[in-house]
Amino acid sequence: MNEQGIMHVPDSKYCFPLDERRLVLRLRLDRKDSIEKVEVIYECKYVIHEKQRRVCMERCYEDRLYAYYETELLLTDVRLAYVFRIWEDGKGYYFSEDGLSETYDFTLGYFNFFQLPYINKADVHEEVDWMREAVFYEIFVDRFCIGAEDKDKSYINMKWGDKPAPKSFAGGDIPGITKKLDYISGLGVNALYLTPIFRAVSNHKYDISDYHTVDEHFGNNEDFGCMVKEAHKRGMRVVLDAVFNHCSEFLPQFQDVRRRGKDSPYFDWFIIDGDKPDRDQLNYEVFSFCAYMPKFNTSNKEVQEFLLDIAVSWIRKYDIDGWRLDVSDEISHDFWRTFRKRVKEVKKDCVIIGENWHDANSFLHGDQYDSIMNYAFTKACLDYYAFENFGAQEFAWKLNELLMRNTGQVNIMMMNLLDSHDTDRFYTSVCRNKDKVLSAIAVMCMFPGAPCIYYGTEILLEGGYDPDNRRCFDWNRENWDEDFCKRVTDLLELRRQKVVQQGEIRITSKGELFCLSRFLGEEEFLLMANESKAEAAVQCKGNVLIGNHLILNGESGAKQGRISGSLGKDGFMIARIKKGGCGL
Repeated sequence: MNEQGIMHVPDSKYCFPLDERRLVLRLRLDRKDSIEKVEVIYECKYVIHEKQRRVCMERCYEDRLYAYYETELLLTDVRLAYVFRIWEDGKGYYFSEDGLSETYDFTLGYFNFFQLPYINKADVHEEVDWMREAVFYEIFVDRFCIGAEDKDKSYINMKWGDKPAPKSFAGGDIPGITKKLDYISGLGVNALYLTPIFRAVSNHKYDISDYHTVDEHFGNNEDFGCMVKEAHKRGMRVVLDAVFNHCSEFLPQFQDVRRRGKDSPYFDWFIIDGDKPDRDQLNYEVFSFCAYMPKFNTSNKEVQEFLLDIAVSWIRKYDIDGWRLDVSDEISHDFWRTFRKRVKEVKKDCVIIGENWHDANSFLHGDQYDSIMNYAFTKACLDYYAFENFGAQEFAWKLNELLMRNTGQVNIMMMNLLDSHDTDRFYTSVCRNKDKVLSAIAVMCMFPGAPCIYYGTEILLEGGYDPDNRRCFDWNRENWDEDFCKRVTDLLELRRQKVVQQGEIRITSKGELFCLSRFLGEEEFLLMANESKAEAAVQCKGNVLIGNHLILNGESGAKQGRISGSLGKDGFMIARIKKGGCGL
């Protein structure tokens, strides 16, 4: 047994409460070890020296290096002590805080057993319930739809549909979103994520000068309030973009600092090396290297109150359902802890989604964000579908690894995406192969977390990197691939199924086929995808729900609940099968 491969950390993603009585334990082992059985030996920490209970752990996940064993405990006494017993080659070994051993003395266990001393309700990361069934649609507001036809259009400097430049304005607005809510809802979408809507001089609005006012290019606060009410009537949630890392150089507080330097009461709102900000020398902290976006000093209590007031006021006034946090990993944990408390006090089920492109586990312990935009999932899909860095096995390993980065609650609330306003369009990345796009959407819809469709994906909108990824939505239906749009809608409808919302998951491969299974009770949904260069055989008991490039073997292939045939290149299949009916 490879001792260096063994990992367990109490009170972490390896040991976390689901509620005040239920607890998940995970143990990591070397994937290549010949493990026969893994047990948890546990009891109340005050009596484990006298008696113990045992439960077997299940090998649930594998990545390139490790296997992960998991079990859920239902506790009557939540003062938990535990050790693991690992069986290999007919011999049992104990694993405790002292590492691996052949024997274990429970009478001295108080020195070295693992423990979760108490499950405090305040430490349980509660799920935002509606995220289990959420399907997001991201809208870059300036490029989606013009709704206010009688507005002042003098600021518009591009023809709708032309390729955008960095400073292009196309005229999309909030009334345009309201106008298209029925269309969006008809896709199977029930949550909107809007890029910033507040007053700013840019088209993207990430340089905000007034956080309490909707930018006049997009309408006004009343237009936004109307849009939220209409969205809620349709059962749709609304999540806004919180740009709290930085602001516009035209923010009144920064303008005061620019004029008065250290004499300004707002000088410490920003991080300045010198007596006053110098744009040419760039002696103040900014977003990226953008002089027009000075960075807030979020350790300053006045700044914190300024930003927190913005966060809660939009919830109170307009009943928004969440905040997506821009550049959230450059802001302190301390600020986000305070942010979470304030937001959840006002609206408990207001979701908090960070923009962290990398492993964000330190922000996801239940005291800061609920989840993040899952760009690691994006990259895994690009590696499989676009870059051909992964085969089926490598793709399965990677997705399992991503699930093991965080707790179960976080995985359920992840915002999973294939592309966004900050990436190339997925359709463009896969060389305009719509079959690959459909297969990737199928994986996204079956994977734990909320799928997020970037506006226009359903009509195969193209685009390279910023600003090309922010093209105008083409509302001329004659240009649409209606069959593709219908298939996207069918895939998004899968999110209504309880087995997809609540089921457990297994991700593996079978030859050249990528396999993802969700199961709940006796029901199981199985996805198979083929990104090899040849047809791949499929055979299982069940009925096909959705398929693409699926070739069944005559009538017998669909009779009596038996699926027999093959998947062509870039094909996928989702089937309802009898639990365990595929041999995974």
